[in-house]
Amino acid sequence: MSEELSIFDIKILDQLQKDCSLSTVELADVVGLSQSPCWRRLQRLKEDGYIKRQVAILDRTKFGFDLNIFAFVKMRRLSEKERATFINKIEMTPEIQECYSIFGENDLLMKIQAKSMNWYQHFVLEVLMNLPGIEHVNSTATLGEIKSTTAIPVRGDLAL
Repeated sequence: MSEELSIFDIKILDQLQKDCSLSTVELADVVGLSQSPCWRRLQRLKEDGYIKRQVAILDRTKFGFDLNIFAFVKMRRLSEKERATFINKIEMTPEIQECYSIFGENDLLMKIQAKSMNWYQHFVLEVLMNLPGIEHVNSTATLGEIKSTTAIPVRGDLAL
């Protein structure tokens, strides 16, 4: 962080998390700045790494991905080459949206978008179990979505 965030920086980041399609003029109006200072702040926030990228968030159900599955994965020890192959295959599998190394009984937690339970069964047998090092997969399917967001709390205050 090259410089502490101002209230305008926080407003810009907060607004972009709601709608990054705003033009600089629209963004400046929402946060209470003129266009040039808003644009300069936006560029600095990008250069300083506060904004990693700007994307569109698609409705997964429009593509038939009606299930969120969380897969807890137990791994065997991998060589460096196997680990690189494993990571590459995870990154190249679009249905695996997130993958984390975790503490505890399992080694990985994956968030997977599935079209159906039959689809997921095939995915486990044909994709996951063919990845190097996977010994066991224990899955939990969600019944419904209560909250889903990509926004992080940039304001610093606690929600009570």
